[in-house]
Amino acid sequence: MNTEDLLSQIAFIKEIDKVKYIQRKTKLFHSDRNENDAEHSWHLALMAIVLAEHSDEPIDVLKVIKMVLIHDIVEIDAGDTFIYDSQKNHDNTAEERLAANRIFGLLPEKQAEELISIWEEFEAGQTNEAKFAKAMDRLEPLLQNTSNNGGTWKEFGVNYNKVYEKKSVIKEGSATLWNYAEGLINESVEKGILKKE
Repeated sequence: MNTEDLLSQIAFIKEIDKVKYIQRKTKLFHSDRNENDAEHSWHLALMAIVLAEHSDEPIDVLKVIKMVLIHDIVEIDAGDTFIYDSQKNHDNTAEERLAANRIFGLLPEKQAEELISIWEEFEAGQTNEAKFAKAMDRLEPLLQNTSNNGGTWKEFGVNYNKVYEKKSVIKEGSATLWNYAEGLINESVEKGILKKE
């Protein structure tokens, strides 16, 4: 047994506990309580398992699960950027890169390299696995907001065009899930919980 590697892995495990304290803007289904990043990542992992058959392309489900479980770990240092934030871009930032290097760098070198590579692949969004993982990441808050009569859309004055633009990423991973999501978006407009401007 490599004691040094084990101690590095334990240090990483302790560090990522901080993900449980990062509050997201989106609230739990039918709730006033904000979701945290750990809950979000866990939910996406189960969604990936349950919805994998709807991927447009063959995918390595375990890789997708790894992606969604680690994709927000960088927010320990970089913080959560609201997807509809008009001041800060939600795309990969220099802060997130530094965070990835520091946090995954706590692990033994080979594991650190693997997780950084998976994180980079998710961020790039080009592979089948990354496209499906991003579809999960965009679908979950859509389901939450529709369950909460508009949720963060109402709270932050987010309109139809912004929602449609951000959620359209779903179609890159699954036409079936996009058709479902698009239907929910249109229903939300009809119900008056999402405004067209």
